[in-house]
Amino acid sequence: MKALIEYIARSLVSHPDDVVVECDDSSEKLLFTLQVNPEDKGRIIGRKGVVAQSIRSLLRVAAVKEGVHAVLEIQ
Repeated sequence: MKALIEYIARSLVSHPDDVVVECDDSSEKLLFTLQVNPEDKGRIIGRKGVVAQSIRSLLRVAAVKEGVHAVLEIQ
């Protein structure tokens, strides 16, 4: 799932080398933290959060296939 988030984020941003995805699995759910260049934050979030919501939906589908609960936080 981490690779999925990285792939999507790097496809959308102008600075793909600045994309960092971290995973915290210390609780019962997976918490993914996505960090991008400040100039690219608007591209990742999208107008009215549409792009961010789409990324979260794809992550949710991948998590259901693996039988876990996943959350994406964008910083």
